[in-house]
Amino acid sequence: MVRGLGSVYLLEQRVAREQRKARIENLPFELQRNFNLMRDLDQRTEDLKGQIDSLAKEYTANARTLSSEQKLSILRQIQQSYSKCKEFGDDKVQLAMQTYEMVDKHIRRLDTDLARFEADLKEKQIESTDYDSTSSKGKKGDSRQKEKKAAKTRSKVKSSDEDGSPKSAQKKVKLLQPGEFNSPSSNFGNVHPSDVLDMPVDPNEPTYCLCHQVSYGEMIGCDNTDCSIEWFHFACVGLTTKPRGKWYCPRCSQDRKRK
Repeated sequence: MVRGLGSVYLLEQRVAREQRKARIENLPFELQRNFNLMRDLDQRTEDLKGQIDSLAKEYTANARTLSSEQKLSILRQIQQSYSKCKEFGDDKVQLAMQTYEMVDKHIRRLDTDLARFEADLKEKQIESTDYDSTSSKGKKGDSRQKEKKAAKTRSKVKSSDEDGSPKSAQKKVKLLQPGEFNSPSSNFGNVHPSDVLDMPVDPNEPTYCLCHQVSYGEMIGCDNTDCSIEWFHFACVGLTTKPRGKWYCPRCSQDRKRK
């Protein structure tokens, strides 16, 4: 359905472009036609002016010898010629106004098309930016997951080596993977936050929480998908049991209140 609507939209855009192109291509011919008509009106007006001058000269030269009827006839011809000149002048003014409106209409259409084109271009740029941002975020998330999985593997190998010695004084660190469980929290044993300072930590192992330490004990995940930290130790965020419903870390809670 969406594909069909997109095809109709593209077809309409194509037809509109062809119509605009045809109007622009026809503009010179329409202007040329109007200019030729105005030039023809100018020529006919000049011819009438010549006739008026001839009649006026005839009247003044033969005024004494012409009869009243002849004088009246010449004056009527002069009056008719002046009326024709006025009609030609009015027609020329109408053609000039029509030509002006024609050019002005094309300019306004071009301005509208230009504004629409700029709006479409901005929309495509925004869509492209959103796509690049989403793609970059997805790649960053995949990279983070791979890094955590690799750290977990190193941690498991290290724990296995420590289990081999019967009296190991070192405490084991278990890494919590967010994607391993359906619930946002999991129990890894009761380990106090201060104990982590005594734990041997791989420098490449990822850190979590507000304390920027590795995963240990009970941890809870922030329900904000854009949270930069994601996972927190119960003790660091003042929790003793898993809360009901959605839970947001202190930073995300403040951001939500600001919005």
